[in-house]
Amino acid sequence: MPNRRDPRFLAADLGPAPGNGGGARLPPDALPILPVRETVLFPGAVMPLVVGRPASVAAVQHAMRAGQQIGVLMQRSPEATEPARDDLHRTGTVANILRWITAPDGTHQLVCQGVQRFRVLDWIEGHPFLAAGVLRIEEPEGRTPEIEARLLHLKGQALEALQLLPQVPEGLVGAVQAMDQAGPLADLVAAYLDLPPAEKQEILETLDLTERLDRVARALAQRIEVLRLTAEIGRQTRASLDQRQREVLLREQMAAIQRQLGEEDGKAAEIRELTEAIGKAGMPPEVEQAARKELRRLERMPEASPEHGMIRTYLDWLIELPWTLPEEKPIDIAEARRILDEDHFGLEKIKRRIVEYLAVRKLAPQGKAPILCFVGPPGVGKTSLGQSIARAMGRKFARVSLGGVHDEAEIRGHRRTYIGALPGTIIQAIRKAGARDCVMMLDEIDKMGRGIQGDPSAAMLEVLDPEQNNSFRDNYLGVPFDLSRVVFIATANMLDTIPGPLRDRMEIIELSGYTEAEKLEIARRYLVRRQLEANGLAPEQAEITEEALRAIIRSYTREAGVRGLEREIGRALRHAAVRIAEGSAERVRIDAADLAAILGPPRFENEVAMRTSVPGVATGLAWTPVGGDILFIEATRTPGGGKLILTGQLGDVMRESAQAALSLVKNRAEALGIDPALFEKSDIHIHVPAGAVPKDGPSAGVAMFTALVSLLTGRTVRSDTGMTGEISLRGLVLPVGGIKEKAVAAARAGLRQVLLPARNRKDLEEIPEDARSRLEFVWLERAEDAIAAALERSADGRDRPDA
Repeated sequence: MPNRRDPRFLAADLGPAPGNGGGARLPPDALPILPVRETVLFPGAVMPLVVGRPASVAAVQHAMRAGQQIGVLMQRSPEATEPARDDLHRTGTVANILRWITAPDGTHQLVCQGVQRFRVLDWIEGHPFLAAGVLRIEEPEGRTPEIEARLLHLKGQALEALQLLPQVPEGLVGAVQAMDQAGPLADLVAAYLDLPPAEKQEILETLDLTERLDRVARALAQRIEVLRLTAEIGRQTRASLDQRQREVLLREQMAAIQRQLGEEDGKAAEIRELTEAIGKAGMPPEVEQAARKELRRLERMPEASPEHGMIRTYLDWLIELPWTLPEEKPIDIAEARRILDEDHFGLEKIKRRIVEYLAVRKLAPQGKAPILCFVGPPGVGKTSLGQSIARAMGRKFARVSLGGVHDEAEIRGHRRTYIGALPGTIIQAIRKAGARDCVMMLDEIDKMGRGIQGDPSAAMLEVLDPEQNNSFRDNYLGVPFDLSRVVFIATANMLDTIPGPLRDRMEIIELSGYTEAEKLEIARRYLVRRQLEANGLAPEQAEITEEALRAIIRSYTREAGVRGLEREIGRALRHAAVRIAEGSAERVRIDAADLAAILGPPRFENEVAMRTSVPGVATGLAWTPVGGDILFIEATRTPGGGKLILTGQLGDVMRESAQAALSLVKNRAEALGIDPALFEKSDIHIHVPAGAVPKDGPSAGVAMFTALVSLLTGRTVRSDTGMTGEISLRGLVLPVGGIKEKAVAAARAGLRQVLLPARNRKDLEEIPEDARSRLEFVWLERAEDAIAAALERSADGRDRPDA
């Protein structure tokens, strides 16, 4: 450390003398200005200041050359490196330069003494430093009794505070005792008080002497109170601290001895391992700061404390989460197509949309990709599509089951104050996957419930919003986690139960049921092979023929997906496994004729012809959450007073469709060849079988109208014809939904002709080619078109029943 009294460090690097290029002199009422950070110089105080800015060095050098004083002003923003003039306070202190020191490393230090206050009037241009015209403020004179009393009170406070301090600057007590002027005493006390710079600046700007004395006295009284409390606490704890310090010293000596002997204790080893793991985890700064804070708490906490295990578990979660992104793997679109075709048969539109999704991710990997939601009946391959997307992208796959979740904490986690608290299922799935860019399947998102613990679907809004999920905050972690790189894919059976705001954040992709040909191909490619492996059979030991698979599809399963079909295939192969295991056969071949003995009698049969063999029965087409189905409408007439009776657990909309159909038949009675008197002396009963199943919707209107006309004209409905559509009282056929599922159901039931609303012609391309080739479509503009296409002539050739 150099001696600051060495002449080499005095007046060093001052530059040229005045008159030799050092710059023009300032006017008498102007000062060079020295901006300082978070420092207030009071009149009478001596203070060292570190000077580093080139402009500040130039201001000090100019003042020394010219023999001038310098103005010290505090800047408002401490972080500003080159403060603007508006960033400086207007009131400062005129100072005499006592010493200017330049060290060999180039740093400068100024020792100056405050003289009096000043206020900036205007700024002077044309100098390489800040300069301003100033108004020097004289200290107010006058010794009134009020000021004299305040002087004595402040002096007593200052002496009391000095007695409470553990160390007192040399000569300060004598200076305070000798002070007999109120203004300088207030400035001296304020200079030594531990106050925020802003509060010191306010005292400097207080020119009224009485108000300044009161300000300083109030601040000093608070400081004295703190010093008293500190002294009291010190007296009370000094004895216990001495004992604790001795224990700490002994523990440190013991730890040092153990380290030298290579016998590090368990807790020290644990802390060391956790410290290294936190450093290697790649956490963001905010998370790492929280982890190290908890680590310090753990270090101070005894191992027997219950909170020790909670903190250790929390740190383990932070360490094991994948905070850093793995290396981005390029997406191969051709390979993605191959994987999708290998894993799934059919679903061409869905595969095309997935390939588009992957192409966008390849071209814009940092973009905000949409959240895909696969909606369809059970067993059509929604979950396996997510696994295929993960394979195509080369990413880890994580699945979160949301079915039955009714607690918001299941998504966001529980706070650590609860016993047994854990993060939510989202964070748990990411930890299990081990990658922050995994493909996460949110399964059964439509089956989340709402309970007294909150609404989990509301918590999912932040998870699935690309604008918010980059700072998802789990209640257990308490720190933000970036979910923006996770590829979310949701699945659902129905859209109706998904809340609107949540549905709005997802792109809906609908999957319909499979046709018979698609089911056959899926069974041949995937299901048989999978069940052979599940039952321990080799392909050369057991075989199911194509005719047997067709029989299982037609007579033992009736579903949109293939889950039930796989179960029946498994039952048939287990029968083969028993024969092979007991040694009665080496190879088993299962044909269609063997199914009755293995699976029992057929569960489903084609009852369309039987149901439609009498007038008054029509075949409708219905949509259900598990795909399409056929629906029979039965109508009969009994003597009565013209009532309409509806049975079969029909909803309100379906009841209104029946009433509209009857009104339309009454209105068109003469044109249809029906005696209007029949309505006055007969009751009409409409029944929809499978009465235990609730039914609703407007799409049975055409079938009900056709069934009523068939009943009242005695003409039967063609047994190979199904129909759907809503009717109006004007006889118009209105469009309905679910055309694809209904057409697939018609083909599966063996129908040959399907009557559809003409305004649904746009949905024809959605129907699978296999179903389209087996069906004849009749497009209906008016209800009379259905009568012409669906009703047969009566057996005697007459279209009108006997009255």
